[in-house]
Amino acid sequence: MGTHLPLLSTLIWLPILGGLITFLLGDRRIGSAKVFALLVTIATFLLSIKLYFGIDESTAMMQFGEQLPWLPGFNINYSLGVDGISVALILLTTFTTVLVLMGSWSSIENRAHQYFAAMLMLEGLMVGVFCALDAVLFYIFFEGMLIPMFIIIGIWGGPRRIYASIKFFLYTFLGSVFMLIGLIYLYNKSGSFDLATWANLPLNATEQMWLFFAFFAAFSVKVPMVPVHTWLPDAHVEAPTGGSVILAAIMLKIGGYGFLRFSLPIVPDASTEWAWLVILLSLIAVVYIGFVALVQEDMKKLIAYSSIAHMGFVTLASFIVFAMVREDGNLEGARLSLQGGMVQMISHGFISGAMFSCVGVLYDRMHSRMIKDYGGVINTMPWFAGFFVLFAMANAGLPATSGFVGEFLTLMGIFQVNTWVAAVATTGVIFSAAYALWLYRRVVFGKLEKPSLMNLPDMTPRELATLLPLIVLTVFFGAYPAPILDLFGPSVESIIKPLNEAAAAAQALATASLQ
Repeated sequence: MGTHLPLLSTLIWLPILGGLITFLLGDRRIGSAKVFALLVTIATFLLSIKLYFGIDESTAMMQFGEQLPWLPGFNINYSLGVDGISVALILLTTFTTVLVLMGSWSSIENRAHQYFAAMLMLEGLMVGVFCALDAVLFYIFFEGMLIPMFIIIGIWGGPRRIYASIKFFLYTFLGSVFMLIGLIYLYNKSGSFDLATWANLPLNATEQMWLFFAFFAAFSVKVPMVPVHTWLPDAHVEAPTGGSVILAAIMLKIGGYGFLRFSLPIVPDASTEWAWLVILLSLIAVVYIGFVALVQEDMKKLIAYSSIAHMGFVTLASFIVFAMVREDGNLEGARLSLQGGMVQMISHGFISGAMFSCVGVLYDRMHSRMIKDYGGVINTMPWFAGFFVLFAMANAGLPATSGFVGEFLTLMGIFQVNTWVAAVATTGVIFSAAYALWLYRRVVFGKLEKPSLMNLPDMTPRELATLLPLIVLTVFFGAYPAPILDLFGPSVESIIKPLNEAAAAAQALATASLQ
C-alpha cells in the first residue's frame, strides 16, 4: 500500500455518504439538498481527474492500489486498483452524474431529495465496479447498483414504471446468480477471490466452458445482447430522463467491462471456442435491432434500441479478437478492433446520454415522447434543433465525431480477419444513419402545424450548460482520439499478449506432435 490519499475509496464512498446526507436533509430543505448533492458530484468529478493525470500510461499494471483484509477467514479483501480502461470509465461516470443532476434540477419535483440521494449512491456503486479487484467486492457493487436504479425507475418513472423496474431487476439479477456460482467455483479451485490469481489459474476445457456461460449470463444481460435485451427499451421508456442517461451512458458499459475483466483473461480458451456465438449475436443486434429501431414511434424507445445496436459493436470488437490472435496471429487487427470497442464504449456514453437529454428537453415542455406529437420544432427551438442534429449525426457515426472513431477502428480490425462479418457490421452503420435522420426529420423539420408547438420556449441556460460539454467532448475526441487511445493502449496489449502466447504454445505443441 502507498502512502497516498486513498483516492479510489474516496471516489466510491464520497458520493455514497453524500447521498445519505442528501436523503437526511429531507424535503423541507430541498434547495439545500440539491445544492449539496451537486457540490458532492462536482467534488467527485474533480477528484477523479487526478486519476487521469496520475496514472502511468506506459504500463498495464493496476495503479492507485488499496488493499485491506476484510474477511480473512475466506481470503476476501477490500482490494481496489485501476488501469487505463477503468480510469476512462470512472471519468465517464463522474462526469455524466454531474450533468444528470444539473439536467434534473427542475424536472424532478416529487421527493427530489430522495432522487438526488439515489443518483449519488448509484454513482459511488458504479465507480466501485470499475475499481474492484476482489470478486466478492465486484459482485457487491455489481448487484448494489440495481437497488438505486430500481428505485429511480419505480418512483419517478412513467405510467408503467412498476412493470419496467421489476423487469429490469429480475433480468439483471437472474443473470448475476449464474456469475455468483462461477465465482464460488473459482474460489474453491484457487482459495482466493483475487481476479489476478484467477487469470493465471489452470482450468480444463469443461471448467472453462461452464464458467464462460456463467459470466456470459451476467454480462450479456447488462450490455444487453439479443435475445435478453427486452428489459432495456421498457426501462428506458419508463425511466425519468436522468435514469435513462445513466442507464445508457454508464450501466450498459459495465457488461462490456465485465467481459474484458472476466471472460477474456480467466477463460480464454472457452472464449475462443464460443466467440462465434457472441459474434453472431452481436451481428444480429447490429442488423435486426436497426430494423426494429426504424419502426419505433416513441423517441426514447428508438434511442434505446439504437443503444443495443451500438453496444453490439463493443461485444463484436471484444470477441473477434480471439479469431484474429488465435487463428490468424493478426495482432495489429486485434489491437485496432479492441481499441475501437473501447472508444465506442466511451463515445456511446457521451452520445446516447446526450440523445436522451435532448428527448428530456422536449418531454419537459410537452410531456410526450411520441414522434407524431412533434414536427417543425426548428421554428420555435432553433438552438435545440442545432444541438439535436449534431448528436443525431454523431449517433450515426459521422466523421469528425467520436461515434465515427470507435466504429471505424472496429471495422478496420474486423476487415482484416473476415470481410463478410465486416460487411454485415457495416450495414449497422447505415441503419443507424437511417433511424437517426428519420427521427430528426419527423421531430424537427416540416411545417409548424400543431397548436401545442407554437409557443415552445427554446433551451434554457441550464439545459445548454448540460449539453454543451457533451458536444465539446464528442467533437474533440472525434478530431483527436489520442488521449483515449493512449490511455487504453497498455491495457489492450495486456489482453492480447496472453492470447498470443497461448496461440504460440498451442502451435508449438501441434508441430511437436507431428514430428
